[in-house]
Amino acid sequence: MSLVVQKFGGSSVADADSIKRVAQRISKYAKAGHKVVVVVSAMGDTTDELIDLAEQVTDAPPARELDMLVTAGERISMAVLSMALNDVGIEARAYTGSQAGLITDEVHGKAHILRVTPGRVQEALDEGSVAIVAGFQGVSQDTKDITTLGRGGSDTTAVALAAALEADICEIYSDVDGVFSADPRVAPAARRVPYISCEEMLDLAANGAKILMVRSVEYARRFGVPLHVRSSYSGRLGTIVSDDPERVIPIDPDVTLRTADVARRDATDPTKELPMDDHSDPGLEAPIISGVAHDRSEGKITVVEVPDVPGRAALLFDVVAGSGANIDMIVQNSSTVDDTVAISLTLPETDAPAALKAIEEASEAIGYTEVRYNDQIGKVSIVGAGMRSHPGVSATLFRSLGEAGINIDMISTSEIRISVVTEESRLDDAVRVIHSAFGLDSEQTEAVVYGGTGR
Repeated sequence: MSLVVQKFGGSSVADADSIKRVAQRISKYAKAGHKVVVVVSAMGDTTDELIDLAEQVTDAPPARELDMLVTAGERISMAVLSMALNDVGIEARAYTGSQAGLITDEVHGKAHILRVTPGRVQEALDEGSVAIVAGFQGVSQDTKDITTLGRGGSDTTAVALAAALEADICEIYSDVDGVFSADPRVAPAARRVPYISCEEMLDLAANGAKILMVRSVEYARRFGVPLHVRSSYSGRLGTIVSDDPERVIPIDPDVTLRTADVARRDATDPTKELPMDDHSDPGLEAPIISGVAHDRSEGKITVVEVPDVPGRAALLFDVVAGSGANIDMIVQNSSTVDDTVAISLTLPETDAPAALKAIEEASEAIGYTEVRYNDQIGKVSIVGAGMRSHPGVSATLFRSLGEAGINIDMISTSEIRISVVTEESRLDDAVRVIHSAFGLDSEQTEAVVYGGTGR
């Protein structure tokens, strides 16, 4: 029998009926003899509602107290789910993040895990109980205060526990049937990706795919934790995320899985799934493009007429870094006749106010003439390990956008990714156009958002 860590997102535990459905799913694993640890997010929109409450009380909630407030959502979920499991005859025990041994640094709102000491969770498993853990939270090693891991932190909690407990697999449940070639809410013809490497998943997550958070994939890759992304609303197998995905066998008490039941990708027809033990064609490769991601949460800062002398660009980026902003893309134009350049950069909209203020305060030192800010932009990215060995990918991307009349503002590339910035109003069109251009459209509807959020 296996040790499995399961994470259920907010849409999966949104109300009493949803929690009962989740409890029934967990009970099947427990009755089949598997050891189960469950990590839960807050119910539905509870976290947003708690943040709204805090902002009604004060314009600047203290970070420590805000963490104390928002972690209440996960504590409610863990307790209610534990009750539901006990009601169907499965002994379950609920634990907060600190009780489960999630030790973090002292940074409120976006703490990093320093170590995991899941003694109480292991004790519950040894005694035949299901352990229910509140996601998204931990306790500071130094201050002993409650901390939160940032948005999507429950994914990271689940992976961290899976690594510490040496679980066989970590199942991430949401309201879609796995990782899709694009956001199914934007591209209804998106198809499920049966397997994806951690490298590809990292790029998709970093560039807007919300199905998994970047830090959880980084953690899984570092500690070799195989992930199975699937829906809590259906019994379908989802997407295996691993650097050796074809060797990962999913766990499902409803299905007697053999190696031959697990499919691998066929580059000649990505919709076709072949058994792993069918080696009739050893030349099969993964598709060139694994998926199309988009992000509408960035803004663009353009600093005009920066003197084209050594050290000025470095000073600009030192100033931006000092504001705490995370820069994504950078473009500098050629020097003009008056020996100045324009430098554009993109960054999260939430980081923009601090970055703009810092740049304005350093205007004399940098020597620019104007700063412009545009929050009506969107980024679309194609990701795929197959891009390394296939020419013409860039040409297909730019041709498809050009034929659709979609203008490109900025371009960024890596070995397995190409990202472009365009107008936010054309972002959804860009996703669909690119998805079709690379032959990713499914002939039949595969993508279903059961809960309506895609998480």
